[in-house]
Amino acid sequence: MSTSPSPKVAGIHAPLSSVTQTPPPRPSRPAGAPTAARPGGVQDRLASWISDLTTLHSLTERIARTRTLTDALHETLRAGAGLVGARRGLVTLGPADGLGPQRLTGLGLGRADLGQIETVPRGFHTPAAALAGQDTDGGAREAGEPGEVVHRDIAGEEQLHPRHREVAARLGFAASYAAPLSADPAGRLGAAVWLYDEPGQPDRRQRRLLSLYLRHAAQHIANRLDLSRARSALATVREGLLPARLPRLPGVTLAVRHRTGPHGGGDFYDALALPDRALGLAVGGTADTGPAALAAMGRLRAGLRAYAVMEGEDPVAVLSDLELLLRLTEPGRPATALFGHAEPAARRVVFASAGHPPPLVVGPARADFAETTLSAPLNMLACWEAPSVTLDLAEGETVLLFSDGLLHRTGEPMDRAFARLRAAALAAGPDALADPEALCDHVLATVPAGEGGDGAGSGAEDIVLLAARFD
Repeated sequence: MSTSPSPKVAGIHAPLSSVTQTPPPRPSRPAGAPTAARPGGVQDRLASWISDLTTLHSLTERIARTRTLTDALHETLRAGAGLVGARRGLVTLGPADGLGPQRLTGLGLGRADLGQIETVPRGFHTPAAALAGQDTDGGAREAGEPGEVVHRDIAGEEQLHPRHREVAARLGFAASYAAPLSADPAGRLGAAVWLYDEPGQPDRRQRRLLSLYLRHAAQHIANRLDLSRARSALATVREGLLPARLPRLPGVTLAVRHRTGPHGGGDFYDALALPDRALGLAVGGTADTGPAALAAMGRLRAGLRAYAVMEGEDPVAVLSDLELLLRLTEPGRPATALFGHAEPAARRVVFASAGHPPPLVVGPARADFAETTLSAPLNMLACWEAPSVTLDLAEGETVLLFSDGLLHRTGEPMDRAFARLRAAALAAGPDALADPEALCDHVLATVPAGEGGDGAGSGAEDIVLLAARFD
C-alpha cells in the first residue's frame, strides 16, 4: 500500500530535520498489564530539547554582541538562514511608528538583486509584500507561527503575479519563507524573508526555533534602533551648531576636517567673515562629552562669534569677554579656545590662546608652531589674561589650527605628539602644500594613531583640523 509523499523541505540542515514514521501495529495489551517503557524515547526527546536550547543560546549570544543596527540585521539574517536551512534572504526595516529609518538588507543578494525584488508589484503575494506586512499569501500559508508567509513552489503558484515568478526564476529561488519582526513596546519593526533554491518549506521544528529566536532578535534590533535614532539626532544637532559652510574671501583658501569621537565631544571650529575684509579663525572645546558638552559648545561658539564681530581685531579682548561670559553663565565648566584675526591681503594673523595648542605654520620651507604664550583655559582662574602673537606669513603658507584630540590620538606624551604632527607637515608634498583640503587629508593620514585611536581617526576624542592657506 503506497502512501502520499510528505512535503519536500528545501535546504533543511541535517541537525534540524525531523522525520515522522508510522510505527507498525502492536499486539493488544491485556487489561491491567504493566506498560513497557520505550527504551531511549525520553532520552531522545531530552537530547533534542537540549540541542535546541543550546542552538538558541549560541545564536542569541551572537546577536547580543552586535553593536550597530546594521550588524544586528545581518546577524538576524545569517542565524535565521541556518535555522530554516536557507542560503539567501533579505530583511526590511520599516518601524510601525513611521519614524524610520527604512532599510533593506540582503544575505547572499547584491544591490541589483534587491532592486529586482523591489520591482515585484505589491499585493501579489510577493516577498516584498510580506516585508511590508501585507497578508497576501492567498492561501499559500501553512499552519504555523502567526504572520508567517510560505510559498512552497513559486513557479507552480498560479495566483502569484507574473513578475514575481519572473524575478524568482531570474534570481534562481524557487520557494520563500517570511516571518515578521515585532518587539515590545515598539510594535512591528519589519519582516525577514528567506529564499530557497528548490521548492520546499521549513518544517514545524525549524519554524518553532526561528520564532523563538526572532522574539529575542527583534527586541535587540529595537534597542539598536533606538540607539541609532539617538545618535542620528545628536549628530544632526551637532552639525547644526557648526558652520554650514566656510566663507570665501580673496587671498585665502579654507578647509576643515571634523571627526567626532564615539561619546560626542564638545570641540568646535569657526571661520567667519569680519569687517574690512578680515577673517576670524577659531578652534576650541569644552570639557566632558555627551549632550551637555554639546550644548555648552554651542553656547561657547555663539558667544565667541558675537565678540569676534564686535572686537575681532583684538583677539585678547575677544577671549577676555568670552571668559567673563563663561564665568557668569557656565560656572565650573572650563573651556579652551584659540582665536585669530586674519588679514588675507597683508598675509597677517594675530592669535590669542586660552589653554589651547598653538597653530602650526606650514610652507615649502618650514613647519613651525607659533610661539603663543602658555595660558590657562577659560573659566579656570579669577581673571584670565594672555598676550597675543602676530604671524607674518609668506605667499603659499598655510596655518593649521587643531584640537588636542589630534595629539591625543597618538597615545604618546605631548612633546612626542607635537613632534609627530610637525613631522607629518614636513612630509607633505607640493600638491598637499598647494591645496588645504589635501593637506588636511595628508595630516590625518600621516599622524599615527596609538592606543587612543585608529588609523581612521575614530579615537575617544573629537578631532578638528582647520587650515587656512594664504595666497
